[in-house]
Amino acid sequence: MKGGVRKFGAADRRLLPEGRFAGPMPWVIAIMMFLTVLAAAAGLRLGSAASSLGADIGSRVTVQIVQPNPDLRENEARAAVAALDHQPGIRSVRRLEAAEMRRLLEPWLGAGGLDADIPVPAMIDVTLDVPSPDSVAGVRSAVVAVAPSARVDDNGQWLAPVAKLIGSLKWLAAALVLLMIGATAATVVLAARASLDTHRSTIEVLHLMGATDIQVARLFQRRIALDALFGGSVGLLAAAFVLLLIGNRIAALGSELLGTSEMPFGSWLALVALPVFGVVLAMLVARLTILRALGRML
Repeated sequence: MKGGVRKFGAADRRLLPEGRFAGPMPWVIAIMMFLTVLAAAAGLRLGSAASSLGADIGSRVTVQIVQPNPDLRENEARAAVAALDHQPGIRSVRRLEAAEMRRLLEPWLGAGGLDADIPVPAMIDVTLDVPSPDSVAGVRSAVVAVAPSARVDDNGQWLAPVAKLIGSLKWLAAALVLLMIGATAATVVLAARASLDTHRSTIEVLHLMGATDIQVARLFQRRIALDALFGGSVGLLAAAFVLLLIGNRIAALGSELLGTSEMPFGSWLALVALPVFGVVLAMLVARLTILRALGRML
């Protein structure tokens, strides 16, 4: 004992039960962390998808040669590719082969749905250097001049509402994360107050032994930190399992648009950091709550 203030060791920490995980708080925190990780992952995936839409799919233009006559269709397709090769502002031009077109249409028409009597349009995939209305208009003018039956589809135009929706959902996910953080802090406050009321007589004895409010608060802070660490780890593992399962289902669809929702490695690190942040938040909230309550008791 130094300066009239007693220091508490490991034996004194047993005055308060800690790390037993029998109460409801660890499991409530696990549920909160599970929902928080899912909301954060949704926001990160949506942000990645929005970036990919603008950088990849949004910069592509599809040219369809819908001429029914196969000979004329082939001539117009070759003329369109030649014209686009000399068009400025275009990064790449690729014509889809007949076999590739059949693979794309097979899920919709069936394996035997295509025959020689069904005219299949010639498809040309164009990637722009900088997507803009002027660039699309230049592509349309160049193609129509040599292929009158061509139809030019601007992917960025019909994806614009999708991009706005994704942006709105991203901010909604961020708001949900903040709400879950606030709910977790409120849970810690209630748990700290309940624990303080349960051990009121023990706290009075500790004060008689010379313990300060900060020392008493550390005992509660340690117990709540262990509960938060356990609950946060359980919630993270459960959310990671769900995210991996959903990711496998999305990958099985083989959709280029849905495939843009894959999270990079840095996003996974951010999700792993959430339980650590939850433990720190629980410790700070518990400390402030206990110190404020002890100040009112004296």
